[in-house]
Amino acid sequence: SDQLAALELRSVDLHSARNNKEHHTQEMGVERLILRRGQLFSLQLAFNRPFQPHSDHITFVAETGPEPSELLGTRARFFLTQAQHGNVWNVSDFTVDSISLQVSLFTPASAAIGHYTLRMEIAQSQGHSLTYLLGTFILLFNPWSTEDDVYLPSETLLQEYIMRDYGFVYKGHDSFITSWPWNYGQFEKDIIDICFEILNKSLYFLKNPAKDHSQRNDVVYVCRVVSAMINSNDDSGVLEGNWGEDYSRGISPLEWNGSVAILRQWSAQGGQPVKYGQCWVFASVMCTVMRCLGVPTRVVSNFHSAHNTDGNLTIDTYYDRSAEMLPTQKRDQVWNFHVWNECWMIRKDLPPGYNGWQVLDPTPQQTSSRLFCCGPASVKAIKEGDVHLAYDTPFVFAEVNADEVIWLFEDGTVQEILAHNASAIGKEISTKMVGSDQRQDITYVYKYPEGSPEERSVFMKASRKMLGQEGASSSLLDLLGSAAFKSQPARLRLYLARAPTWGQDLLLTLHVQRVRDSTHRQGPIRLEVRFCAQALLHGGGTREPLWKQAVHLDLDFGQEIHWPLLLPFTNYRNKLTDEKLIRMSGIAKDEETGRSMLVVKDLCLEPPHLSIEVSQTAEVGKALKVQISLTNTLTVALNDCTMVLEGSGLINGQITEELGTLKSGDTIQIHLDLYPSKAGPRQLQVLISSSEIKEMKGYKDIFVAAAAAP
Repeated sequence: SDQLAALELRSVDLHSARNNKEHHTQEMGVERLILRRGQLFSLQLAFNRPFQPHSDHITFVAETGPEPSELLGTRARFFLTQAQHGNVWNVSDFTVDSISLQVSLFTPASAAIGHYTLRMEIAQSQGHSLTYLLGTFILLFNPWSTEDDVYLPSETLLQEYIMRDYGFVYKGHDSFITSWPWNYGQFEKDIIDICFEILNKSLYFLKNPAKDHSQRNDVVYVCRVVSAMINSNDDSGVLEGNWGEDYSRGISPLEWNGSVAILRQWSAQGGQPVKYGQCWVFASVMCTVMRCLGVPTRVVSNFHSAHNTDGNLTIDTYYDRSAEMLPTQKRDQVWNFHVWNECWMIRKDLPPGYNGWQVLDPTPQQTSSRLFCCGPASVKAIKEGDVHLAYDTPFVFAEVNADEVIWLFEDGTVQEILAHNASAIGKEISTKMVGSDQRQDITYVYKYPEGSPEERSVFMKASRKMLGQEGASSSLLDLLGSAAFKSQPARLRLYLARAPTWGQDLLLTLHVQRVRDSTHRQGPIRLEVRFCAQALLHGGGTREPLWKQAVHLDLDFGQEIHWPLLLPFTNYRNKLTDEKLIRMSGIAKDEETGRSMLVVKDLCLEPPHLSIEVSQTAEVGKALKVQISLTNTLTVALNDCTMVLEGSGLINGQITEELGTLKSGDTIQIHLDLYPSKAGPRQLQVLISSSEIKEMKGYKDIFVAAAAAP
């Protein structure tokens, strides 16, 4: 009679809502259990009778991946009553309450991330056991846990680099930086599943699924896999790059507002790459994936970014006598700007001192271990010139530190050096400021101040490592030593006389000043100045000239001249790329000595601005009135206007509206109601594009209150 009935499981409660809240995953929903590693979670088991700790034996089994094994760390067995502490799977506590059992389980901070199944085995008599499936859960990195490699000890930074689902990408030019709103949307319904789909389509997974799963405990490994998978250069990656001008078979990189539409399209097409991406699209999508997986991540823009393919730390640019920038056979170029990611982590694979932010660059530029991925490269290693440390540090070092040498090219040969810029590359390195819509300049994190002794010694140290003793000392140093081309008889600068707006004539002023210097002759000099304007491409190249002009100037000793220049709209109207950039160059030749001087000004043409008004305070589930207006300030009509709205927590997916033609001087107003679905700080992103101008962007920060109690 004292023989107890066999213990049977009647029901399980995974406490998804409570656990997800404690694990900072409730933004992803509370329908299923989403956990962060290195942290306790609780569940409740109900049986057919009270649990007897001395005679009932319960074992838990957690498994992930296709062939789970304890050896690979993708399977763990642990007992209810055996207290095990430390960084292992264990039951930290349990309480018996009549027929139910409350259990606190702990996942180690070194566990592989991914989808897990949790089973329970109840030992029966004669060595038999009954196995029950308790449920499934997703395990993520945990930057809140001191034991995790991605631990970030600041709640303010975690709110920005994990929880914030919108941000800004900085684009344009170092003299005219524009901020672009972007919807990361890492907590949207299906994004977490798509993130694991990405990992499961990688070449590493396809080659050896079990091994790939076992390495998903390592953030360095996961970062490299994602970096390779965002581009489609060697796998069925998320985005196809396109740096041409023909986007007719897809969507122009300029017309994306956020990552969610891209990731959903990739998943819906069964892993066909989405057309098209350029650097800021690749980096923004990677930011979504890494924040979703639990790695603190930010998007960083580097202005005047060197794309240095032969690794010699100098980029050569060529102009002819008429100031036209010439196409080069080499792939070395200076990009107007380049965008990459930084992920926060401990680098156990490097010597001490290189933890913290690491550069990851998902834009396909070069292969790393035969795959198109780049990083993680320690930002600290880049600053100190420790280019021998993994991964891809020399490449990133060159992007921010290469020297630019500008040559005068004529009759098939190089005539003279027009300029040697040791500080032209790696300007205004920018990211979104924490807790604010402002831009933060982080150039100082990547390098010592330009011209400082530390900066030059780091450059020499890196040069010696990258080029060997001989390479570092020869051409570059001869160049640095020859101060001859620095002593020019006159100083030339180009200024904008008014803000450059697309659709208007552009007004500039050439300012020429004679240098008061004993090394130069005292008498007047005569300069022949030739100007050339060209469409500037994102990758640093140019198109054929769209405007030329020449002037002769006589300058007395100590005299200065302001010479006006006019570049008519008709000259550039159909000649620019969608990014609306013009390079204006001038070469002044001293008629007596035959020496040349170069002056360059890059112009970013501004599109019309749109405005967004929101009526009252926003509340979950209540209609929010939004008014968007755009005035065509141009002299020409804007045709085929389309508007796309996006904003996680405000709109499910996207709202698209055809607006037709907007005549010159006219204003269009769009009224619509939004029904916010999530509380907290949100951002509405608006893009209006037309045949003439692809990118008229605006955003509105909206704080959404929780639904009022009924």
